[in-house]
Amino acid sequence: MNRVVDLFAGCGGLSLGFQNAGFEIVGAFESWKLAADCYRQNFTHPVYQTDLSDVETAIKEIEALSPDIIIGGPPCQDFSHAGKRVENNRAALTESFAQIVISISPQWFVMENVERVQTSAAYDAARRIFKKAGYGLTEVVIDASYCGTPQKRKRFFCIGSKGQEDCFLSESIKSNLSTKETTIRDYFGSALDFEYYYRHPRNYNRRAIFSVDEPAPTIRGVNRPVPQGYTGHPKDACELNASIRAMTTLERARIQTFPADFEWIGNKTDMEQMIGNAVPVSLAEFVAKELQHHIKQCSIVSKATIADYDRFFQWLKATQKMTERAQRDIVSRLKRANAFCELPTNPDAYYRFCLEQSDGFKMLTSTVRSQLRRAIALYVDFCHSDYSSMPVLQNAISSAKQSYQ
Repeated sequence: MNRVVDLFAGCGGLSLGFQNAGFEIVGAFESWKLAADCYRQNFTHPVYQTDLSDVETAIKEIEALSPDIIIGGPPCQDFSHAGKRVENNRAALTESFAQIVISISPQWFVMENVERVQTSAAYDAARRIFKKAGYGLTEVVIDASYCGTPQKRKRFFCIGSKGQEDCFLSESIKSNLSTKETTIRDYFGSALDFEYYYRHPRNYNRRAIFSVDEPAPTIRGVNRPVPQGYTGHPKDACELNASIRAMTTLERARIQTFPADFEWIGNKTDMEQMIGNAVPVSLAEFVAKELQHHIKQCSIVSKATIADYDRFFQWLKATQKMTERAQRDIVSRLKRANAFCELPTNPDAYYRFCLEQSDGFKMLTSTVRSQLRRAIALYVDFCHSDYSSMPVLQNAISSAKQSYQ
């Protein structure tokens, strides 16, 4: 089971989604004491109250947990529609997340943020850090209402996989989204005791009364009752009447798809802030399952590739006048090329072109690039030899596939 560490964990929406998908969360990091205490109330693994802007200290603590995957949502207020949209110290935490990831060097990472982060200087800097370290990136905006969340909440995800091409999960995510938005009635069914509710707008140019037969608007950290003198809006789902009320704090937590038995602490204002900041659990679970499928596919390829490397080593021993050390160096270089651009069954000129266009390959010295080219040339000769028809690889693939059925 892959070990996951959650950074900027808040009260645990992202962690809970990944846990529900079958990942092992081995630690969480959160600087706000109340959110860390709330997280601790609901999970059994360690929670560290740590300032992640102190990157060096954070790296030492995270390294001790040996994560395979790092997930997290750096604070987004500086990027959000509700904020002032001016980048400052909070925005810098996005770059801190990237620095921590490349220093720990997990095979995979997931970073969540608001949609607007894509155009920020902070994300641009983080993206360059990820790419320079050899991560392929899937960058996608997902509407939570198409992932089983009864809420219109668009969030940006940057999903990284070391040695993969960019957009490695894009098509899978797109094809597995629901074709229908999840409404509040879809999610709660007969448990509802209201048809319409009030959600305080950012300004009165927007409607404020919504129906349970549509997804809720984005849950924010502010929850106010119907103000006296509210005159209504032409697009309200119904006219204001005595039955219209704001949702309760716990109802809003359920809209964020936290389970009914999730334990909240603090006063109402604190609880609302934690709920509004959280990643919807079902959205996190959707992303986690997509990553899980990718990891399983990588494992199948990896098991097959190990068998292939073994045959390649035997071919080098049988056909090339090399020392054992030289043979191991060739195999090591082939593995390095595979990390930059995944090897096909029989590498052709197009593969070599893609490899040389990869960021990781371009960062190598000219000597190392020549060594990788030589290793690939030998591998091509191996693929055209009688060794390539040996059954070892197919047996490995078959065994790997059976282990996931």
